[in-house]
Amino acid sequence: MRLDVITLFPELVTVPMGISIMRRAQEKGAISLGVHDLREQGMGKHRQVDDTPCGGGQGMVLRPEPLFAALEKVHTEKSRVILTSPAGKRFDQATAHRLCSEEHIIFISGHYEGVDQRVIDHWVDEELSLGDYVLTNGAIAAVVMMDSIVRLLPGVLGDEMSAVEESFGPTGLLEAPQYTKPAEFQGMAVPEVLMGGNHAKIAQWRAQQSLERTRRMRPDLLPEAR
Repeated sequence: MRLDVITLFPELVTVPMGISIMRRAQEKGAISLGVHDLREQGMGKHRQVDDTPCGGGQGMVLRPEPLFAALEKVHTEKSRVILTSPAGKRFDQATAHRLCSEEHIIFISGHYEGVDQRVIDHWVDEELSLGDYVLTNGAIAAVVMMDSIVRLLPGVLGDEMSAVEESFGPTGLLEAPQYTKPAEFQGMAVPEVLMGGNHAKIAQWRAQQSLERTRRMRPDLLPEAR
């Protein structure tokens, strides 16, 4: 998969994407990452990329010229262009699964009061948001989305089942509680069923715990709430 990010703050992308699993995904060749500084396409001596809103209003809006120039450099017939925007559809695990089959994704990092609508009309395939809140820069949202997508690609995670047996997986429920050694710590013991080696009983226990945990913490995820 090819990932490109157009942003005014490249370091917000390069640093988190250069460590841990995301770094290993690049080393394995599962993804290639391009981070493009929008300022390089800025206009005039000061590399201007924004201007005041037409019709008045607060803040600044990203101009179309720099974004068109940046997109023309990286866009191909196989590209899917995503704008990170609080106005977009909420990003979730189902969206990550859908996007992990794409060959090339370009993220436009929203900033200031947004981007000129002509950029959206001409280039953007979909707008996505992390949730009902506003971030200082859309590059942060782009990194979160890329992390969620990339970990679903074959060979990225050490254990292929890690992306299946987790919260928001095939069941749509939260993952059951996890324990590790020691079997007892400060008077608190690991549930006996997990230490018995009976995999059928362990699976049954985890399914029950998953349902109970979801009912307690995220009842909106239960089938009857959808």
